[in-house]
Amino acid sequence: MTTTGASTLARTGAPPRTQALQRFVRAYLHNRGGMAGLLVLVVFILMALTAPLWITENDLSAAAATGPLLAPPSPGYPLGTDQAGRSVLLLLIYGSRPSLAIGVIATVATVVIGAAIGLIAGHYSGAVGNVLMRVTDWFIALPGLPLAISLSVVLGQGAVSITVAIAITSWTGAARLVRAQTLAVEARPFVERARALGAGNTQIMVRHVLPNVMPLILVSSTLTVASAILSETTLTFLGLGNPTDVSWGSMINQAFTQGAITAGAWWYVLPPGLAIVIVVLGFTLVGRAVEAILNPRMAGR
Repeated sequence: MTTTGASTLARTGAPPRTQALQRFVRAYLHNRGGMAGLLVLVVFILMALTAPLWITENDLSAAAATGPLLAPPSPGYPLGTDQAGRSVLLLLIYGSRPSLAIGVIATVATVVIGAAIGLIAGHYSGAVGNVLMRVTDWFIALPGLPLAISLSVVLGQGAVSITVAIAITSWTGAARLVRAQTLAVEARPFVERARALGAGNTQIMVRHVLPNVMPLILVSSTLTVASAILSETTLTFLGLGNPTDVSWGSMINQAFTQGAITAGAWWYVLPPGLAIVIVVLGFTLVGRAVEAILNPRMAGR
């Protein structure tokens, strides 16, 4: 350890960040639920990334499909076929791409908006903070799903409008959490010391407060992805997604509109529903594991 690092450690009482990261990795490796969730996510992410390498456009095209219509699972079609004769298994694998992509992108936008508003509202506790919190309360009071549907209708069908709708309707929770943590961090002596030494508002927020609220933002992100995927599926199921895209939500939408339920074609509805549940469970397990490690009060629960 260098002299500077040793002096910094002596002043703050905090270990080097690399050691904290190593302790986090070791603790995570011993968390069975977290490792199970991570394994699930790795499988689905690899499946989504490699899908274009072995699934062609003809496999997804209803016009080029050659399979039997709404056929149950068989050796040639392990998960059966849809109303156009396409393999449900191939649709399920390829449909993971837009569902995961929209969920992750919407989560990043949600966390960025919520963290920025929470950080500013916590630092500027006067009129600026009050105005930002009243705006946050106003968004919280609005019903999330009807607002997301309205935004998607106004912005038009497609993945972009769904992503924007999810981000606009989901940032309030992150803003509340980050604001509370910012208020707690700014009450600590090292922030007062930095302010006394002449540090500006931006420097205090970026260099002193933000690193200390990042663990909370990370936990919030992993839990927000699950809700974002559910929101994407709901909006796509309601017909607000691109009708030409193959996603889990569009598969369920097609199954209902094409009469798969009344025809007893459970193999067309059940696989995308189970895939959504498994992925959401994976993100939830990872988020809970990270939360339990970063928040010692959760460790014994």
